[in-house]
Amino acid sequence: MSTDDRVAVTTGIARLHASPGLAGPGRLGLVTNHTGVLPDLRPAAPALLEAGARLVALFGPEHGLHGTGQAGESEAARADPATGLPVHDTYRISGERLDKLLIDSGVDALVYDLQDIGARFYTYVWTMFDLMASAARTGVRFVVADRPNPLGGLVSEGPLLDPAWASFVGRAPIPVRHGLTCGELARHLNSTAVPHVADTPAELTVVEAVGWRRAMDAHATGLPWVAPSPNIPTPATAAVYPGTCLFEGTDLSEGRGTTQPFEIVGAPYIDARFVPALTELALPGVHFRDLRYVPTFHKHAGRPLRGVQLHVTDRTAFAPVRTAVAMLATLRRLYPDDFAWHTGDGGAEGTGHRHFIDLLWGSDRLRRTLDAGDDPLPLCAPPAPPGRWAGDDVLLYR
Repeated sequence: MSTDDRVAVTTGIARLHASPGLAGPGRLGLVTNHTGVLPDLRPAAPALLEAGARLVALFGPEHGLHGTGQAGESEAARADPATGLPVHDTYRISGERLDKLLIDSGVDALVYDLQDIGARFYTYVWTMFDLMASAARTGVRFVVADRPNPLGGLVSEGPLLDPAWASFVGRAPIPVRHGLTCGELARHLNSTAVPHVADTPAELTVVEAVGWRRAMDAHATGLPWVAPSPNIPTPATAAVYPGTCLFEGTDLSEGRGTTQPFEIVGAPYIDARFVPALTELALPGVHFRDLRYVPTFHKHAGRPLRGVQLHVTDRTAFAPVRTAVAMLATLRRLYPDDFAWHTGDGGAEGTGHRHFIDLLWGSDRLRRTLDAGDDPLPLCAPPAPPGRWAGDDVLLYR
């Protein structure tokens, strides 16, 4: 059986490749990286050129056009060797600087094709937001070549971001796990948040992914998985990331520097009490395994750590945000003299003197609740359909 025989979904970029006119007239800029591929894994940029698209420039996000940069990094490339097109690095650029970059590129429309993973603090959606706002200010059309949400689209989870805590890991009030595709999120942000920073919405077109249903996770789509960034290697990583990314705001290793980032967390002070305490919570859809590991880089690099691996046994029942919050509360209770909040900015600009956990959570309520020894689970609203927070009118798929 060929790969195409297994594919259940036609992505937006595949539809554009078949019909370049869907992007509209004029010179096109493609916002993409190594995840911007057709279902047969051909890179989108050269494929679009071969199909006759008037593509004149490429725009890269965090991690760079080829995805080689670690968290908080990009790439220095100025031209794409595969197409010869100029590459514009957008990471950490917004406002007037981004407007100038867009004007100088000479594009009439931007086509956005990046694989999101469904979590508010994953920065690709904020690259989309910043570019959409810049497009609104400069009169450039914005086209989203939509892709499935690899976590599915039935559930959203976690609180809406408080705008006072906005940063590049959250520009606008959306939940931690938003439950939307990028096209749906673009529709929501373009009607709610873009006008606040651009005085007008962008001229937005969404080229929908045909065949996707909200109950489909990454495996069900039949599409090939391309790791969207160095520390999201598999769909299993993506499944836990909306919760375990919160450990970036602590002194625990979140598994960077191992082959299982975000599936494992650990610290030098964790002992035999941790896994039994987590198991007693009987959290749905997940089992915990005691383990030891030595990260090769990032937090505690080269040090023996003890910690836990999350084994998701039922993705429908598993609530990653609620699970991670319960883990944090258990750590705070078992190791009150050792557990600490991480003071680094995690690659998010505008941190100032704020704790990174507050930017990840979208307010300081989680940190203050845990520090007071109170139960944080009431902060986690029960998982809900994404239409409940975004409105059913933004949904493109059923």
